[in-house]
Amino acid sequence: MSPAASASPPASSSPPASASPSSPLSLAERQASLVAALTSGGALPPGFDPRLVETARIALLRKRAGEVARQWPELARSFGSGWIREWSGWAATRPTQGSLRDGWDLARDLAGRGALPADAGLELATREAAMTYDGTSAPRARRLPAIRSAAGSTVIRFAGRVRVLRRP
Repeated sequence: MSPAASASPPASSSPPASASPSSPLSLAERQASLVAALTSGGALPPGFDPRLVETARIALLRKRAGEVARQWPELARSFGSGWIREWSGWAATRPTQGSLRDGWDLARDLAGRGALPADAGLELATREAAMTYDGTSAPRARRLPAIRSAAGSTVIRFAGRVRVLRRP
């Protein structure tokens, strides 16, 4: 008998499925639940201190707010000392898509509600004229001319240059 014939079949690389709803969660399931609780308002898995997880969640929201403020300075500046509160209220149940996309999504959400401050509107209109972003995939540089408006500002992109046509 050859050694290959006596070898047992390779072991499955995936973990076994839970036998019943009352069986304990696997490590991977607990980790995924913890990440969801920290970043997108998911339920806290059993065995974690809710106070400590909440402290870490708030710290992560503040860190994300700082990262978004670096990408979207006028958006953050327009809210002044209320920036962290505004950002945290919006982002608490949304997993991060990266600071550029998170800020873009927040600015669009505020514009849709008529709550986008004028300076942030100019920043959004400028970004929208220079880049294309569909809300799901990564933003890309725009190749064709574009006119975009937000919160009273109108911006045009033509021949690779962005110009402000109207400012509130």
